[in-house]
Amino acid sequence: MTAPPPRLTPKSAEFRRQREPGWRELELLLERARRHGVTSLDPACLERLPLLYRAALSSLSVARAIALDRHLLLYLEDLALRAYLVVYGPRTRLKDSIGEYFRRGLPSAVQAARWHIVVALLALAAGALAGFLLTVADESWIAALVPAGMAADRGPWSTRADLLNNEIFAPWPGFIDSFLTLANFLFQHNTAIGILSFSLGFLAGVPTLLLTAYQGLAFGAFLALHYDRGLTWPFLGWVSIHGITEFGAIILSAAAGLVVAEHVVFPGRYTRVESLRSCGGTAARIAIGAMLLFFLAAILEGGFRQLIQSTPARLAIGISVGALWMVYLSKRVGEGTS
Repeated sequence: MTAPPPRLTPKSAEFRRQREPGWRELELLLERARRHGVTSLDPACLERLPLLYRAALSSLSVARAIALDRHLLLYLEDLALRAYLVVYGPRTRLKDSIGEYFRRGLPSAVQAARWHIVVALLALAAGALAGFLLTVADESWIAALVPAGMAADRGPWSTRADLLNNEIFAPWPGFIDSFLTLANFLFQHNTAIGILSFSLGFLAGVPTLLLTAYQGLAFGAFLALHYDRGLTWPFLGWVSIHGITEFGAIILSAAAGLVVAEHVVFPGRYTRVESLRSCGGTAARIAIGAMLLFFLAAILEGGFRQLIQSTPARLAIGISVGALWMVYLSKRVGEGTS
């Protein structure tokens, strides 16, 4: 009687049979960690987790080397990635990360970029001064310095009564027009400018400074128009409610772009890519903070500016908001801040 021929087992099936118990055990631990957090694992499981992860990596390496079937490779790659995130991923929750950003991340980034903020502030102030001097001498400059959409019906033809009744002390348009329509438009418009100012920093910062100065030009032109009508303080009060926050956001966006520009122009002993990588965290934190300020400025401008019909009250609110931003952004942070 002849012996039966030896049973041939496919290479991938034998490979899987030997190692699958470890993969299954790792999957169970990962599922527990996903559902209840890593802290739900007991000490024995925590000790097993990195061992099983390294075994899965070894299996993946062998599977790639001996060219096993594609489905097994995809399974092992997914398993190894999920295990990596559990073993080496951050231990902080999203709300903890957000809290840490506001407690230390944003203030420390702003303080690290204080000279960039000074340069951005000077560019904005220079633009405002130039716009004011040009328009005081000749109000026709408004057409050149201010986009038509921003100027609306304001120009050399505007009378004092027009500016008072249709702008500074215009009636509140209502909740929908204020908080939904106008605030949404202002946020989108200002955020686009802020992102552009930040992103242009890689061009040595020159476009960033020009764009910041241009924002000042438009403000200076409007200030001159109201100055000529004897409405300097009412105009400043009208602007201050949202303007201090909005100008702060413009300055922060420009400062973030200048941080990038500095590391492009002066990379030091590193390559430019390495230099940019080292400043990326600081620049990104400042830029995110600027976007948040733009959002708050849009709410203040669209929703609350016309609700307050008193110039002293408007100035008091604007100055108070500015003081709060100064205190918050200049507060001392712990040594662990990066």
